[in-house]
Amino acid sequence: MYQAVTRDIEVIVTPRFLAERSSPDNGYFFWAYTIEIKNGSSETVQLKTRHWKITDANGRLQEVRGAGVVGEEPVLKPGESFEYTSGVPLPTPSGFMLGTYGMVSATGEGFDIEVPAFSLDSAHAKPTIN
Repeated sequence: MYQAVTRDIEVIVTPRFLAERSSPDNGYFFWAYTIEIKNGSSETVQLKTRHWKITDANGRLQEVRGAGVVGEEPVLKPGESFEYTSGVPLPTPSGFMLGTYGMVSATGEGFDIEVPAFSLDSAHAKPTIN
């Protein structure tokens, strides 16, 4: 589990490798990740955009920007939370992701909240020896 808090809004990420959706012999490794966003602030906020930075084990960076998450732009009142699961494929047996969500307050103020960097690891990753 990975977590970050920005302006009293907590983002918790739980990634897991899905062997049944992966094909290591073909250089295809798939992870699901579940994200929970908890609004611990005193204001109502809405998630409007996402920005992901996805890096594979070879250091190749892919950036993804878009509206909302899983087709939704959830509104979170104080004390409410929103959870969703999505997935990401990589051509390598490990990597990591991090990002931001673009939020808007009830007063119209836009701001970003941090999605913590999280590791994408599989049993196929080769251990490093120091």
